[in-house]
Amino acid sequence: MQTGYTAARLRAAAADAVRAPSMHNTQPWRFRLRDGAIEVLTDPARRLPATDPSGWGIRIACGAALFNLRLALAVAGVPATVRLRPYPAEPDVLARLWPDTPRRPTPTEQALHTAIPRRFSNRAPFWPDPVPADVRWRLGEAARAEQCWLELVVGTSAVTAFAEIARGAHRVLERDATYRAERDEWVRTTPAPDGVPAAAGGPRGEPQDLLPSRGFGGRDRAPGRDFEPEPLVAVLGSPGNTAVDQVIAGQALQRVLLTATDAGVSASMLSQPIEVPSAREQLRLSLGRFGTPQMVMRIGYGQPGWPTPRRDVDEVLDLPVRP
Repeated sequence: MQTGYTAARLRAAAADAVRAPSMHNTQPWRFRLRDGAIEVLTDPARRLPATDPSGWGIRIACGAALFNLRLALAVAGVPATVRLRPYPAEPDVLARLWPDTPRRPTPTEQALHTAIPRRFSNRAPFWPDPVPADVRWRLGEAARAEQCWLELVVGTSAVTAFAEIARGAHRVLERDATYRAERDEWVRTTPAPDGVPAAAGGPRGEPQDLLPSRGFGGRDRAPGRDFEPEPLVAVLGSPGNTAVDQVIAGQALQRVLLTATDAGVSASMLSQPIEVPSAREQLRLSLGRFGTPQMVMRIGYGQPGWPTPRRDVDEVLDLPVRP
């Protein structure tokens, strides 16, 4: 019979969990040890009311952190049984993890865990090298392993149609002054443990760009460094769109991103067509898929970069108080 996780085990696993992506790098998660179980909670203080009024983004981010947590525990030989939304009266608690039967980690778990500190969002233009078929297959399998689907948008006409949806959604969002102000609050021009460093924000958008950019950095690009004319676009979707579906999609997103990192492929996220409900429905119809699109990624080969900063692990832990 398993006796539960310890505070030391939680702290070690949370060091990996906090490396998950989140909108504007807000890091909207907390991790609690309660009765020997590890719980993943949202942090309402880090919610983005203008950008994420429904809480979709915070649940995606916490789902991604949950996947990292699962990997860390599995690699330590103490994998978890996970229950999502375990307490109806506590909607901020998204997952409860209890020790499962101890076992050795699988080669896939080890490879994905090794990729955690190397994953970052690459918002710069990618090189023209195509992503091989076997890597594309691996990315699809990663989504399916977490009960989601991944649709690759391939071909000039399909990519152009997607770009129209994405640019339309971007224009809708940019008309909201509160939305723009909230984004700008999370751009960091000096070292900080959260937010998006201006140097990692990608170059300023230009009229010839096919896909919209957030404009975190606002840097001018070097001559000849336009974005790829036909990017590989991947749409991640889930069967439904409940809070549980969104947490599941967050886990699938992180598994796809870590699989890409392990394969030497870069990725950046493009959430504008997900944030605007009408654009999300347009996207779903254009794909002809059952379910709900949850995230869009641009995938390719890019220049080396570095992960954005993270807060100290102790800032996100809730541990039992010793008498």
